[in-house]
Amino acid sequence: MPEYTVYLYIYDLSRGIASLLSPTLLGRQIDGVWHTSVVVYNREYFYGSGGVNYCCPGGTMLGEPMEKLHVGKTEIPHNIFLDHVRELGSSSFRGEHYKLFEHNCNTFSSEVTTFLTGCGIPAHITDLPSNVLRTPFGQMIRAAVENIKVNPASRSDQNI
Repeated sequence: MPEYTVYLYIYDLSRGIASLLSPTLLGRQIDGVWHTSVVVYNREYFYGSGGVNYCCPGGTMLGEPMEKLHVGKTEIPHNIFLDHVRELGSSSFRGEHYKLFEHNCNTFSSEVTTFLTGCGIPAHITDLPSNVLRTPFGQMIRAAVENIKVNPASRSDQNI
């Protein structure tokens, strides 16, 4: 049975600003505002307010990722994976279900990597929203930013 390599592409939406300003604003260091996607079967799969999409690896409007983390390998055939992702995209990961702090690209990436490899994504990524919200500044900005819609798709990306 063929094996397919699974990568987590990690982008810093703040482009370094979070690392510089977080000690002052949050009272703790955060290294980035993370957007993640999963690369497998020579495609990059991601979730945002536009739903589940895919593109060529590194082909989102975010450009090249800050880090390409090897998650593992999978023997799940591409067609089985596509069925699973389509089901996710038509149920729990529809665009209107996107919530910046609770149900976002990192939630999707963790779900997909767990399906493919049995491993989720690093906790420092999935725990970031709750860590920010536990600060006074996080509570202050929550109402202003929790309904922001993030959609890193470009015109050439495909919706699942």
